[in-house]
Amino acid sequence: MTTVVMAPVPGPDSPAEPARKVRSVAGGADRVFHLSLRGAGLTVLIIMGTIGLFLFYRGAQALADDGPKFLYVQAWEPSSHNFGIATVIVGTLLIAMVAVIFAVPLATGVALYISEYAPRKLRRGLINLVDLMAAVPSVVFGLWGFYFLSEKVIPLAKFLSSHFGWVPFLGIRDADPNNPLEDLTIYKSSTFIAGIVVALMIMPIICSVMRESFTQAPIGEREGAYALGATRWGMIRAVVLPFGRGGMIGGTMLGLGRAMGETIAVYMIISPTFKIQPEILRSGANSVSSLIALKFGAASPFELSALMAAGLALFALTLVVNFGASAVIARTRSGQMT
Repeated sequence: MTTVVMAPVPGPDSPAEPARKVRSVAGGADRVFHLSLRGAGLTVLIIMGTIGLFLFYRGAQALADDGPKFLYVQAWEPSSHNFGIATVIVGTLLIAMVAVIFAVPLATGVALYISEYAPRKLRRGLINLVDLMAAVPSVVFGLWGFYFLSEKVIPLAKFLSSHFGWVPFLGIRDADPNNPLEDLTIYKSSTFIAGIVVALMIMPIICSVMRESFTQAPIGEREGAYALGATRWGMIRAVVLPFGRGGMIGGTMLGLGRAMGETIAVYMIISPTFKIQPEILRSGANSVSSLIALKFGAASPFELSALMAAGLALFALTLVVNFGASAVIARTRSGQMT
């Protein structure tokens, strides 16, 4: 005969039993894996910190000599101690913004087609094709933009300047788009052309982040939208896009950070100028990375220090954008911003 002893049931006045902590004992393999991940994370932080310290150390001479003028002077004449990053920072941001304006709608459409409309047999091939675009060297995009796109974009630039010149950044002073004898070189080597080329380079990055976010939309909510009579586009607007909002914002910001650091393609297309050029359709632009590529080879020791300081400014700006993207993605839960 088996006797079963029942545990006493606590009464209403009995003190509450403290919650017991559940601890998992990690084995040797788990401990090694945990330490490896922590070491990899620390290694990345150490490398990033070392890069920042190196740029600051090498650029300290120029920063100490120029002082606050380094942020607002538009000239670049280190030999006469008259230099600053106002022109190249503004040019970098303008090129990046043009790139984002073109890349985000294209990436959104491609990501939605792959995740929602493409046949299953075609989907894998499209994903591989988009991912392969990210592996194309930037010099190839630069050659394509210089020899092919520059000529093809001139009619579009003239159209925008003629019909939308009242929009900020699209008008060109002292230019007559309706004059058939006008010199067309005014529309070449512009921020607009460089931004289009950079847009094609950052589109795969933005598209990949968006696509992964769209495909993770819950099946139950998708089916619920269909059960309520929604069309496919209605389901996308009600379920997929709200769920992927964080991925869309995060992917856009990651693409923006990538666009600000593009060097070779921009260097091959633009015509360098050292004054702030808000007219994006006019020939003449500049960026921090193209300035470094242009001046690095023949730079004196002091000018090299100035270039290192410019690189430090770009490094800090890119970190701010990337940390912002990480914060947006981290705050995203179930497709909603918390």
